[in-house]
Amino acid sequence: METLRRYLRHLLSFYLSLTATLSQYLFSPFPKIRRFPVFVPMIEALLSFYFSFSCNLVQCSVDLDDQTTMHFWGPAHRKFSKPNLVMIHGYGGNSRWQFVYQVAQLAESFNLYIPDLLFFGKSHTNCTNRSETFQAECVVAGLKRLGVERCSVYGISYGGYVGYRMAEIYSEMVEKLVIVSSGVGCTEDQKGKHLKSLGVDILDLLLPEKPEGVRLLVEKSVYRSNPFKWAPDFILQEFVDVMYNANRKGKQELVEYLLAKKAECGIQTLCQETLLIWGDKDKIFPLSYAYHLQSNLGPKCKLEVIQDMGHAANIDSPDSLNALIKGFILPY
Repeated sequence: METLRRYLRHLLSFYLSLTATLSQYLFSPFPKIRRFPVFVPMIEALLSFYFSFSCNLVQCSVDLDDQTTMHFWGPAHRKFSKPNLVMIHGYGGNSRWQFVYQVAQLAESFNLYIPDLLFFGKSHTNCTNRSETFQAECVVAGLKRLGVERCSVYGISYGGYVGYRMAEIYSEMVEKLVIVSSGVGCTEDQKGKHLKSLGVDILDLLLPEKPEGVRLLVEKSVYRSNPFKWAPDFILQEFVDVMYNANRKGKQELVEYLLAKKAECGIQTLCQETLLIWGDKDKIFPLSYAYHLQSNLGPKCKLEVIQDMGHAANIDSPDSLNALIKGFILPY
């Protein structure tokens, strides 16, 4: 099944590339038209359609106060027989792009609540706090407005930082926690050595300005499949314009906060059962981070390593990732 999905992803990528290239040729006599993003907004509209009609999700924006608005995807009809699962995306695209390969399967077993973190998608704030703790507080405040009292949390990459803070601060709300490929609990020594080993400035890597920057980020994030393999440069530039240039300053400040923040001498052990999922080929947060985090979180934490998987498990191995999440959270 996973091989078939991977083949279909390659086929779709090639189809989009071919369509985009032909369209570029057709529109080339009209350079002014091409100044505005066309294809990425079209894909975003298709993703929204998929979330709504294939996954039975609806979107809403929650005004937490006059400063902050959180955007969520949630169940069109919540079923009380299903547990609630909050999916927290990583740094990069919004929740639709990051979870498109996972939502359909997970929606069969859970009431899904999928926020866009602040400065991603339609979530924004005028507050100056850039900590993952503030992100966690905003996610929880939004969930409570939506009537969620108990839930499990799955966070990937930067979303793992936010998920950890949710579990730490709101232990009465968070039942179980899944962290995938995240830098939670890394030491100053780990952080310093790894930033040097990347061979590129971390802000340039995470906030690309040109198509070649997007290709480098994808190359370091995935191992099995490259969703942009067939994408021409003008499509990737659209992706930069739509995904990275929107709220660029806020996104940059989120990274700068994590870089400036001193590593904790020992992160707090959580009362919840916690599952860590890592790819053995992760170039962003190496597998050593997983073992270090597991040792800090104590006996209620277990680690699953997926072979031949990179940082972006949601792209490299969504079926395996979903199976591990369901096996951990759902009652037998």
